[in-house]
Amino acid sequence: MLLIEYPKCSTCQKAKKFLDSHHQSYECRNIVLEPPTEEEIRTFLSWGVPLGKLFNTSGMLYRELNLKDKLPNMTEDEKISLLASNGMLVKRPLLVVNEQVLVGFKELEWKKLIKENEK
Repeated sequence: MLLIEYPKCSTCQKAKKFLDSHHQSYECRNIVLEPPTEEEIRTFLSWGVPLGKLFNTSGMLYRELNLKDKLPNMTEDEKISLLASNGMLVKRPLLVVNEQVLVGFKELEWKKLIKENEK
């Protein structure tokens, strides 16, 4: 399991506590120091993650860049490049497991994924 997270994010901290309490081993990656690459983002899309779901729409940078108005006029390649350019634009945490990605922390989704991967 790979947990792509921002250490200061309270939701990411909850996600780590959840994984620890369920005795899951995982590798952490700081989304700011090492944001998802364009190749990784394209892989996530090929696994069924909608591109729009990857944007951190509640983030300050998203608002500062006025992306709500700009994204509809951008190409997919431009959006992918933008996400890869700054980890603060990416919704977090991302949990990557066996060709699946969970975006954000929703406990029920995470429980389901853990059960599926224990089989």
